[in-house]
Amino acid sequence: MSLKEKLIEASEAFPEKFKEVEKNVLALETKIAERKVFLSKKSLIYKAKLKINDEEKTVKFFETLKETGMGVSSGDPADISPGFGFKVEKYKIEGKEREGSIEELSKLFGKEYKYSFDYSAIRNKVKEEAQKAGYSFFITLSERTL
Repeated sequence: MSLKEKLIEASEAFPEKFKEVEKNVLALETKIAERKVFLSKKSLIYKAKLKINDEEKTVKFFETLKETGMGVSSGDPADISPGFGFKVEKYKIEGKEREGSIEELSKLFGKEYKYSFDYSAIRNKVKEEAQKAGYSFFITLSERTL
């Protein structure tokens, strides 16, 4: 069994399975928390992507946590015109490695998500499978460097 097949099989224990999006490039994206207030909705999404290079025996891994939101909000005090408006926001936080529960990261967003998701388990499982197969494991800071 190839490393790609082992990683897809191992991902069955994750909230979402890895899917091959390009040759030897696997990706998964899953909503890990959602918050609805009045007529707006915010979601916290985990995304992981990896590239397997069989010739060099390397695995490059990228992960990110992002918050997206949309809906109706009341007028912002900084705005001149009072009332209701439509607002779409998209946030993104990237880092080399993150540890801990989602509650710690959600404090950076200033939200109160009631969900626990151990995303380091995904990274650690990919690293473990890569090393078992004799591959080097690298974490990248940018999805473009995969």
